[in-house]
Amino acid sequence: MKKSTIWILGIIMGLSFVSLLYLQVSYIEEMIKMRREQFDESVKRSLSSAANSLELTEAATYLQKTLDKGQASNKQPMAGLNAHATDSLGMVQVHQQMIQTGNGFLMRIRIGSGLFGDSERKSLTEASSSMSKEFYGRYKHKRDLVNDVALKLLYRTSEKSLEDRINFKTLDECIKTELANNGIDIPYHFTVQTNDGREVYRCPDYEEAGSEHTIPQVLFQNDPPAKRGWVQIHFPTLDDYIYSSVKFMIPSLIFTFVLLVTFIFTLYQIFRQKKLTEIKNDFINNMTHEFKTPISTISLAAQMLKDPAVGKSPQMFQHISGVINDETKRLRFQVEKVLQMSMFERQKATLKMKEVNANELIEGVIHTFALKVEKYNGRITSDLSALDPMIFVDEMHFTNVIFNLMDNAVKYKKPEEELLLTVRTWNENNKLCISIEDNGIGIKKENLKKIFEKFYRVHTGNLHDVKGFGLGLAYVKKIIQDHKGTIRAESELGVGTKFIIALPLLKN
Repeated sequence: MKKSTIWILGIIMGLSFVSLLYLQVSYIEEMIKMRREQFDESVKRSLSSAANSLELTEAATYLQKTLDKGQASNKQPMAGLNAHATDSLGMVQVHQQMIQTGNGFLMRIRIGSGLFGDSERKSLTEASSSMSKEFYGRYKHKRDLVNDVALKLLYRTSEKSLEDRINFKTLDECIKTELANNGIDIPYHFTVQTNDGREVYRCPDYEEAGSEHTIPQVLFQNDPPAKRGWVQIHFPTLDDYIYSSVKFMIPSLIFTFVLLVTFIFTLYQIFRQKKLTEIKNDFINNMTHEFKTPISTISLAAQMLKDPAVGKSPQMFQHISGVINDETKRLRFQVEKVLQMSMFERQKATLKMKEVNANELIEGVIHTFALKVEKYNGRITSDLSALDPMIFVDEMHFTNVIFNLMDNAVKYKKPEEELLLTVRTWNENNKLCISIEDNGIGIKKENLKKIFEKFYRVHTGNLHDVKGFGLGLAYVKKIIQDHKGTIRAESELGVGTKFIIALPLLKN
């Protein structure tokens, strides 16, 4: 699959997942907003009902007291009226109905079947008319009394303070009842204030609202503004109450996010595998070309040795053997690169540990590498002064480590200057330390911490003749870590680079 196709599919899928997440988050926010609005409306409705109940309770209490006083002085029982009607009618069945009219109440008496004379009918009609007049008179008296009480109540409440007018326990019970009627059963706190903001009551368990949502409601809204009060209510657990109604959406949000992360990781792996495939193909192509040159050279040298026409002087033998030796080392180096690639495929290295004298091993690598350095008009100096050079390592992999670090020095030398390569060994803190220092182009500080990452290559500007795949230093670090050692780099741009290796000694 082409890289552009992968990018297009990745962008489409990524946008789809991001859009899905956005829609889910928007839906949750809308649900929370709607739920909060519904909650506010229910609370306002409950507080309004509670305020009305408080006002009705005040009026009913005062009215009851006034009526009780009036009834004690103007008590006229209805029992005498009913007895009089029964005695007058005899066998007559009487049905009473209360009919409300604009002027009051009238009493209708319906007479059942029976035999009556004209005088009896007349007497009955007079009795009914008398009863109606008497009842209407009592009703008018009560109505005037209620009107008088209502007027007195207005004057009395205008003289009393808000603290005297409100029974705060009753108010609390009214609020609790009305909230329950509207389906709200979470804890609440409230205060009562005058119209000018003076607090007259605070519930015992009240906590400061802070950023909590507070809902106000006016008390005695039909009174003059100076006599009105305000109840302020807030709910400490409101957020939990609101979010509990949308918590069923959280799992779907999490699963969508997990799918998005999985998709991104899969896309990353696809590009990584594609990059590895491209690197492997380039590596094979380069290796094919690199193998052809030394094989051709060795083949030519062998033919010269076999050809009887070529003179076999000691100098000729030495020259041909030197060529064969150099090309064999070159082949070995290429084969080791293939092994490095194979090791990274397996993500582990099989080490064949043995006792090694580091000074002798490094001396051999320097001797082998000297020809390559001299080819670039460079030179190698060594200071192998470690008093205890014995280490326990895999000889082949450790040799590759030293060889790779030296090869890097050759690759990144300054074109206009001779290469100066310095190798040192010493003992420090019961460890063997090895340093390989050059006078090359150096590395920027921001790139220095990335050079040991696999496939990472430092940008070299206009230097295009440096070939590689970013595996050399990653391989070096992995081998050193597998040997329980450490490696670090010190570099200054335009001055050079120094690699320092620390390995445990054999005795440790």
